[in-house]
Amino acid sequence: MLTEACTLLLSWIFLYFGHGTNASSTTRQCLGDPLEALYGGGIIVNPEFNYNIEGWKAFGEGKIEERISKEGNRFIVACSRKHPSDSLSQKVQVEEGKIYSFSASVQVSQGREIVAVVFKFPNGDGVCGGDVVAEEGCWTLLRGGIVANFTSPVEILFESKTTSVEIWLDNVSLQPFTKEEWRSNQDKSINEVRKSKVRLQVTKASKTPLKGTKVSIKQIKSHFPFGCGMNHYILTNPDYQNWFASRFKWTTFTNEMKWYSTEKIQGLENYTIADNMVKFSQQNGISIRGHNVFWDDPKYQPDWVKSLSPEELRTAAAKRINSVVCRYRGQLIAWDVMNENVHFRFFEDNLGENASAESYSIAQQLDPDTVMFMNEYNTIEYSEDKNSSAANYKKKLEEILSYPGNANLSAGIGLQGHFGSGQPNLAYMRSVLDMLGATGLPIWLTEVDVGKGPNQAQYLEEVLREGYSHPAVKGIIMFVGPLAAGFNVTTLADKDFKNTPSGDVVDKLIDEWNSGTQEITTDDQGFIELSLFHGDYEITAENHITNSSATVSLSVTQAEPHAIVQVHIDT
Repeated sequence: MLTEACTLLLSWIFLYFGHGTNASSTTRQCLGDPLEALYGGGIIVNPEFNYNIEGWKAFGEGKIEERISKEGNRFIVACSRKHPSDSLSQKVQVEEGKIYSFSASVQVSQGREIVAVVFKFPNGDGVCGGDVVAEEGCWTLLRGGIVANFTSPVEILFESKTTSVEIWLDNVSLQPFTKEEWRSNQDKSINEVRKSKVRLQVTKASKTPLKGTKVSIKQIKSHFPFGCGMNHYILTNPDYQNWFASRFKWTTFTNEMKWYSTEKIQGLENYTIADNMVKFSQQNGISIRGHNVFWDDPKYQPDWVKSLSPEELRTAAAKRINSVVCRYRGQLIAWDVMNENVHFRFFEDNLGENASAESYSIAQQLDPDTVMFMNEYNTIEYSEDKNSSAANYKKKLEEILSYPGNANLSAGIGLQGHFGSGQPNLAYMRSVLDMLGATGLPIWLTEVDVGKGPNQAQYLEEVLREGYSHPAVKGIIMFVGPLAAGFNVTTLADKDFKNTPSGDVVDKLIDEWNSGTQEITTDDQGFIELSLFHGDYEITAENHITNSSATVSLSVTQAEPHAIVQVHIDT
């Protein structure tokens, strides 16, 4: 049933949807001086161009030349370009199994252009290692990288589609890491980002310290959302219900809230399945991400929508957003508002260029306390899909945020994470998270799975660790589950709900990213000190001499580190 506020907004939405003003650009930041080469340039020869073009050569038909800024800084310019890849290059040797982190300061001679780094192998294959929107008049950090699947020479070069612009480069770095070093960096980040040090003191009611007191610290809830997709089988399969509720407290319905599920016939809405899934989730303390209000892919519209005129679509879309957002207002933690609108543009083609931006504005006004996400695939998982590269994702996000009225939009960055069966490019994934994380908006990995293959479980763990260890990532939802519920890409449990190797990985990480129950004895001053994962805790101190105890609740957060938590035992 619609709330009064949503009902009052309905007539306004009909007028608003598809008729907005043009968006203006948002404020952008880049640097007057290039950053120093990271890791001293790593294995790059002459990374700061202090020795003219030594170690570098022109790639393609263009030219390269050294220039010096007014401040005396040397940099290289690729000019007289005729093809996107006309630039400069350097050959390096990569070793099988190592992860290579890349960075460079880039600038273009005019306007704003996407500049990409490409790793070209001897067989002619080129792998995009990362991209960024470079600007005239200031330096932007381009980050990326590759994972070497074999030992080979590789040529590093740069691309920009607009050949009339010059590409300016400085302070190039390519740093190799072993997988052990990469994992060590992840673990260090997890300890810094996901945990906080807590100091407890147990005292008598008189505040006299109690030494040698046994203290039990039990984590009862994690603050980091690590969840799993859910589908309609949850309503009819008790084993699926038990399997899910015993593991996960965050979810996304894989299909059940989508327009083609709730209004298969025009004018006949049916939310029965979605409503019952919401009820099940709420009864089990499971938070829900809404997925999705609209899908910009023409293939995934309700059949009847595909034949509507633009005016008819405008009316139908206004009814849809009002219906679904108002129905679940205040019950969801997020909405994927316009799904996959970097790849597709069904609503833009039919309702105008601002269709996405307007839908976010409307959804926020209908449900003001819910975070509104862009949700896109291939941004972290496949660098060769340039349509949804980090630079293009950010450009679309800027369009939405710059639309009149959207400056204070509660926006979120949704990265689906449908990885293939091959080795994930963790360096590229991290560079994307770095770039999009610099916006300050929360990032969620929203639909993580890994294709079938002999190393599926290993690669799933690598992806999940990379996401969890990154400070900009505020939640992870996997689109995985038991075979009995139809999850056949990344299956966590067989038809009898026995774990697969991928299921073992997920259970291991759930345990690893939880402090569990710890029992510690206080020192001579009644203190204990330890590092705990962010979450809610129950702390019990027992004085066996007086046979008394006390229990307190504690919430451990990154934002509010705890100096000393007092636990008083009456004696």
